Amino acid sequence: MNDKEDNNAEKKPFTLFNNETGQSIEIPVLQGSEGPDVLDIRKLHEETGMFTYDPGFTSTASCESEITYIDGLKGILRHRGYDIQELASKSEFLEVCYLLLHGELPSIEDKNKFIDVISNHTMLHEQLVYLYRGFRRDAHPMAIMVGVVGALSAFYHDSTDFSDIKQRMVACHRLIAKIPTIGAMAYKYSVGQPFVYPRNDLSYTENFLYMTFSVPTEEFKISPNIVKAMDRFFILHADHEQNASTSTVRLAGSSGANPFACIAAGIASLWGPAHGGANEAVIKMLEEIGDIENIPMFINRAKDKNDPFRLMGFGHRVYKNYDPRAKVMKESAHDVLKEINNNNDPLLKIAIELEKIALQDPYFIDKKLYPNVDFYSGIILKALGFPTSMFTVLFAIGRTVGWISQWKEMIEDPINKIGRPRQLYKGKVSRNYQLEDNRDKKSIFNWLWKK
Repeated sequence: MNDKEDNNAEKKPFTLFNNETGQSIEIPVLQGSEGPDVLDIRKLHEETGMFTYDPGFTSTASCESEITYIDGLKGILRHRGYDIQELASKSEFLEVCYLLLHGELPSIEDKNKFIDVISNHTMLHEQLVYLYRGFRRDAHPMAIMVGVVGALSAFYHDSTDFSDIKQRMVACHRLIAKIPTIGAMAYKYSVGQPFVYPRNDLSYTENFLYMTFSVPTEEFKISPNIVKAMDRFFILHADHEQNASTSTVRLAGSSGANPFACIAAGIASLWGPAHGGANEAVIKMLEEIGDIENIPMFINRAKDKNDPFRLMGFGHRVYKNYDPRAKVMKESAHDVLKEINNNNDPLLKIAIELEKIALQDPYFIDKKLYPNVDFYSGIILKALGFPTSMFTVLFAIGRTVGWISQWKEMIEDPINKIGRPRQLYKGKVSRNYQLEDNRDKKSIFNWLWKK
């Protein structure tokens, strides 16, 4: 057995030495089952009077987790030990939900029970439907998602006491089940169509597509290939370790906030264009390029440091290799466009050629700017008829299971503490209070009144 296989294996501590004072301290080294070792600095301030400085927490492990493993250099993404490409090709989304929540793939009996539980929680409290009417018709669907998910805690009081394991699981099931209904209703409200209620005889993804695109006046036919592509989209977005929105959920949950409020916080964080809005930015970029002939010009613009243009959908904060999710998403893009007889989609042609040129260009190779999952997901969603304003909503539907699994893991962690990051203070030092007549006459608001 090697050290990585034994989570409790002892490793020589790391020694810090201060040249000015001659002081040295030993920092314990923690080991995970995979990935880099971690310096345990919990007692650093106590022993040295100092904190660490890590903007964005890019070099700091905020928690222990058994859910998702990423190796950005090798392009690896695994959920509970299972490779993402294998899960996307062999599993259904609800199987992956069960895996993330419980740690193992379900037996046939457990899978059927889980599907039954989720199916029986898909309806919303009818009074929540009236909440939608309080939004403007042109409200962004993500604004609606934040509001409605946050409001769930006002309607489901029997699942907000997370110290009760039964209530905890009911909350997990409700969020997974209701998030597609909430998202579909946000879409329907934005286009002025009547809400479509869920059906228990449909699969999770079929049900979402039915609630989103069916209308009472016509029979709705669901293509199995489209369902498969949408289901795969949800799987590929189910969890991604301690990203911005997941960290937000954990931070909110560390204060003891109820699970519905925590997921609403995660949705708000996901809304940012640097996180969940990236696939929408890809579509806008491809539309800006407009034609394959224009790609070289935009490639050169992307290399120019003085040009604000950037190739969206290339590169990743974690992956310094090909995003493993992008390979699966690329296959789905072709399958979807073939299904709807739109394999000549100009945006897809631009995307394929752009990827081909970028992967051969030394500039992008040296900087390891490979296509990520957002590069092709936007193409798929646009082809299926979703407006770009819904792209992040779909991301949120897939990611909810990851958020709630991470929240559940945190709540059940015996060393869970309220999140309290430190800071490097660079402001004014202590100074005397100034009476009004002695204060600086310049106003910081002057620029507001200039025309």
